Amino acid sequence: MYKKVDSKVDLVKLEEKILDFWKKNDIFKKSLKKSEGYKKFVFYEGPPTANGAPGVHHVLSRVYKDIFPRYKTMKGYYVRRKAGWDTHGLPVELEMEKELNINSKKEIEEIGIEKFNKLCGQSVMRYEEEWKKLTERIGFWLDMDNAYFTFKNDYIETVWWILKTIWDKNLLYQDYKIVPYCPRCGTALSSHEVALGYREVEDYSVIVKFPHAEKKNTYFLVWTTTPWTLISNVAG
Repeated sequence: MYKKVDSKVDLVKLEEKILDFWKKNDIFKKSLKKSEGYKKFVFYEGPPTANGAPGVHHVLSRVYKDIFPRYKTMKGYYVRRKAGWDTHGLPVELEMEKELNINSKKEIEEIGIEKFNKLCGQSVMRYEEEWKKLTERIGFWLDMDNAYFTFKNDYIETVWWILKTIWDKNLLYQDYKIVPYCPRCGTALSSHEVALGYREVEDYSVIVKFPHAEKKNTYFLVWTTTPWTLISNVAG
């Protein structure tokens, strides 16, 4: 005989009941303990940047991250899931500049670089707590008790050790590359950071006629929004 299922189930309360059971009984840790010695499946948590509260779009990516380790665990693998937090770079600094209501590197120097760095670290830890709450709420099994933070010395030392090892193997080389640059921030930008600010805008443009070298009254039309670059054009 089966217990009759209530047609008016409170799904939120049911979720919270299951999450509470997992937490009180250390189910995640027990699942790892049970699979110790099994063939390993390596999972790296691509660390989210702790520069703000998580949004609803983060739920989807974290659900994907949870699906595969769970599946591999059920298939008989040992899957360690170490949490990590990306805490370096412009996103964290810009968030702190916003909080302090400043908008230049000169103002950061007036505050003091050491103090500014400390404030950035405090901001990161504050947002990390909000990320932990979301992670637990959506049932994402992750070892957050032993998470790594990219701004902590043990992580930085490891990165330097890896860099030295690559250098010792003669695998580093120096070259030149054109990269996007932010004059306000005073630093190069990654392609990801450039994409974050992408938007459609109305701008002035110029259309120039380039004469064909061999055909009279024949032209190539060139369209550009940066007419000041035309004087350096050397195409033949």
